[in-house]
Amino acid sequence: MADNERKSAGDSNRMTREYFDSIVLETRLMGSTVPSTEFRLFGETFATPVMTAALSHLGGTRENGMAETARGAHAAGAVHWAGMGDGAELEAMVATGARTIKIIKPYEDNDEIFAKIAHAEASGAFAVGMDIDHWFSASGGYDTVLGRAMRPKSPAEIRSFIESTRLPFIVKGVLSERDAAACLEAGAGGIVVSHHHGIMPFSAPPLMVLPGIARLIAGRIPIFVDCGFESGMDAFKALALGATAVSVGRAVMGPLKEKGADGVRDTLLEMTGELAGAMARTGAATLEGIDSSALWRDGKRMARP
Repeated sequence: MADNERKSAGDSNRMTREYFDSIVLETRLMGSTVPSTEFRLFGETFATPVMTAALSHLGGTRENGMAETARGAHAAGAVHWAGMGDGAELEAMVATGARTIKIIKPYEDNDEIFAKIAHAEASGAFAVGMDIDHWFSASGGYDTVLGRAMRPKSPAEIRSFIESTRLPFIVKGVLSERDAAACLEAGAGGIVVSHHHGIMPFSAPPLMVLPGIARLIAGRIPIFVDCGFESGMDAFKALALGATAVSVGRAVMGPLKEKGADGVRDTLLEMTGELAGAMARTGAATLEGIDSSALWRDGKRMARP
């Protein structure tokens, strides 16, 4: 098999899209009502469980791209996430009014991580967390991101980060029940089920492993999901399989480039409307009423989380 054929066969993003599209819904119209997409997280109420993803480096997409994305999320009544960036950029995002979750890379120097956690808290971030899927490179060594050395962190180190802040601490890059259990043990305030846009070939689609993780978590902490969300129907399927909320990344980047914050807002509102449409037609009056038994795959009703 040629290299390009091998890479295509292992394209985790393609497999994720195919898994999304393999799930179909039955309708449950009798007795259904107009639904509410209202969403509660960490004691606050939002209009939608469809959030932005932890994007980074959007300056080439739009001037002040991260702050514009935050402004759009805030206008849509959604939670905003942020990835790599300096302190001033985070402060600009928070200043828009967006409730912003700051995700920090696993830098080699733990003191830098503690400093970034402290800055996020002082800046008014909504929550903070770490992106664990940058621990290792594709060749099996330690990863490097934009010339910065990364290192894996032990459960004890993760716990020390969690205990250093009053903010909820979220672990991003969970794709197994084993890692989900370790996050619970460490005291994480939430997890993100994700393969980081196919960072490893042949990664399982997040929705494939989500029900098992949801059974293990059993509602003790929020479960967020990202990778490949393009519509409110995608969001509905994730919520039905155990997600608390979902994050949208690449689907907002085109609208951001074209229309700035308004493009991000419009995309999130459109996806929320599609989610509400699926809820109305499957008998779910609230997010809590979304039922995995409305989902079918390969001719079989999907198992409950």
